[in-house]
Amino acid sequence: MNRFAIVACLFLAFTAALSRAAAAPAEPVRQEWKVDGIAREALVAAPASAKEEPAPLVFVFHGHGGAMRNSARQFHIHDLWPEAIVVYPQGLNTPGQLTDPEGKKPGWQSAAGDHEDRDLKFFDAMLKSMRETYKVDEKRIYCTGHSNGGGFTYLLWANRGDVFAAMAPSGAAARRAGELKPKPMLHIAGSKDPLVKFEWQKAMIETVRKLNGCAAEGKKTGEFYTSYPSESGNPVDTFIYDGGHQFPAEAPKLIAAFFKEHPKK
Repeated sequence: MNRFAIVACLFLAFTAALSRAAAAPAEPVRQEWKVDGIAREALVAAPASAKEEPAPLVFVFHGHGGAMRNSARQFHIHDLWPEAIVVYPQGLNTPGQLTDPEGKKPGWQSAAGDHEDRDLKFFDAMLKSMRETYKVDEKRIYCTGHSNGGGFTYLLWANRGDVFAAMAPSGAAARRAGELKPKPMLHIAGSKDPLVKFEWQKAMIETVRKLNGCAAEGKKTGEFYTSYPSESGNPVDTFIYDGGHQFPAEAPKLIAAFFKEHPKK
């Protein structure tokens, strides 16, 4: 092998190594903020390139009684979309709407004004920090969450909606749907959900479908997946599986794919 061929091979090997390193998922790292004097924390997975190149930003909220580490393992959006900055926040002990009335487990406020808006303020602090630390692509900021985290996703949609490009709540419904603005949505639900009743979620989906000006009839693209196109560019997709309140294993991949397809227009 001549010298030119050797140099070419080394260059290709080096380029391939760089490509693999760039695509490798970042390990989530704990970060802390002080919000109204209270320490708040989240796991943040960010690619090294996010400080030099615009990167998508995804917020992932755990359910009531959940934890940021379990959320990172369960959703693992940072594995599925390694180019994105992914934030897995930790809730504080909060009385639940459907369970845990004494508030012995962590969760999120369920309505604007609850708990002096501590979680909306926490979101604001995290978003500000991500914008200061990384080159956030303002057209690709997203939110997802399951159960109480899905309810908080709807609450953020109602109160910070202009920030986001698309939303993906799971096992949840909004208390005040009239405050939502048209936006692409993927809603994940179990047809036998005994906690957040499926009829509540079905009504929520129908409300957003009408809000977004979507077709009345959806197009099935899988056993459980249905897409409702919108002339305004705000489709509603649903993944309604034959199950209860658990977060389905298929959901993370669907959420990542949906977000990738829907930058802010």
